[in-house]
Amino acid sequence: MSGRFTAACLQLCSAAEVEPNIAAVRELAHRARDRGADLIMTPEVSDMMEPQRERVFAKAKTEPDHAMLAACRDLARETGAWFLLGSVVVKLENEPLLANRSFMIAPDGGIAARYDKIHMFDVDLPTGESRRESKSYRPGGAAVIAELPWGRLGMTVCYDLRFPDLYRALAQAGASFLTIPSAFTVPTGRAHWHVLMRARAIENFCFVFAPAQSGEHAGGRKTYGHSLIVAPWGEILAEAEDGPGVIAATIDTAKVMEARRAVPSLSHDRPFAPPARSPLAAE
Repeated sequence: MSGRFTAACLQLCSAAEVEPNIAAVRELAHRARDRGADLIMTPEVSDMMEPQRERVFAKAKTEPDHAMLAACRDLARETGAWFLLGSVVVKLENEPLLANRSFMIAPDGGIAARYDKIHMFDVDLPTGESRRESKSYRPGGAAVIAELPWGRLGMTVCYDLRFPDLYRALAQAGASFLTIPSAFTVPTGRAHWHVLMRARAIENFCFVFAPAQSGEHAGGRKTYGHSLIVAPWGEILAEAEDGPGVIAATIDTAKVMEARRAVPSLSHDRPFAPPARSPLAAE
């Protein structure tokens, strides 16, 4: 791992239909490349923010028929950049559920890595908003690292952010960069977005790239935005404002080892026995 490169996060306000989202990604990706981006990244569910479950299933496509995936593979070839399609809805053959799948695409358009979101966002928020991803999506079962010219990159998606053991495993497997494409809600974003993104960077001394959805989507759903690029020491190198746009930052890969030498906590993990469960926890 060595050298410098430019990373760019595309911030979207995805619609319920795929075609306008392809157009938005295309425009922003070319703007990012014009700024020198070597790695271009999109948010979670870049293909569609469809509020109706039955419509999501009706619109979902398999990988070979997926228009957004095909468009991003073309964009990688056009721009000559590595391209993270943060996630899209993928129809699975002979299965009742979908996949929330992230793709790392090489500059030749080939798919270098795939990752299915592991942790399902099944929550009831204080605002009254309720989400049950597990009713529509099959959770992934494996952590994934993509090999880039500048080092190893760990792939995650949105709600994975709240499970630090996943990021520790990626860092222990050699990841220097972490991608966290997201569609965060506004209340959780205001309360937790910045601190959790910086924490994942600092805990593992990795660069964190977090392209996000931002704005009001079909059905009145609102997302927080504030796409971030965070350095291994926790500094925010770039942050988006509200609405669609592009952020970019120069990534100095030497900063990873500098931070890890200063605080070598990745070499200090120790096994331990968990505490006994409280009788109350079983009730």
